[in-house]
Amino acid sequence: MASMNFAQFLRYFSSSAIRYAKPGEAGNAHLAAQKMWRNLTFFVAFPAIGLCALNAYLAEQEHHKHFHRPEFKKYEYLYIRTKKFPWGDGNHGLFHNPKVNALPEGYEDEL
Repeated sequence: MASMNFAQFLRYFSSSAIRYAKPGEAGNAHLAAQKMWRNLTFFVAFPAIGLCALNAYLAEQEHHKHFHRPEFKKYEYLYIRTKKFPWGDGNHGLFHNPKVNALPEGYEDEL
């Protein structure tokens, strides 16, 4: 190391020294890690995602079987419209759902 000049010393410890490494020194370890993560992705992660999606779908189907909308009660402090909404007829919210969201007079399909 005594024969190295300063530029060689810096290059030896810089990140660009990796480019000059001998090919195949760490290739087997990298290939083994790559194969392990690929197998984990295909045989563990994707089936786990599928099982979670199936569980969520079945739970949602069960929820729809037992869904009942609460009875509309006209309270004086709810559904106050002092100014019209700037879209549509001015009485529906931006994300209005007629099955769930009531208007000041009641649900749309019950009017």
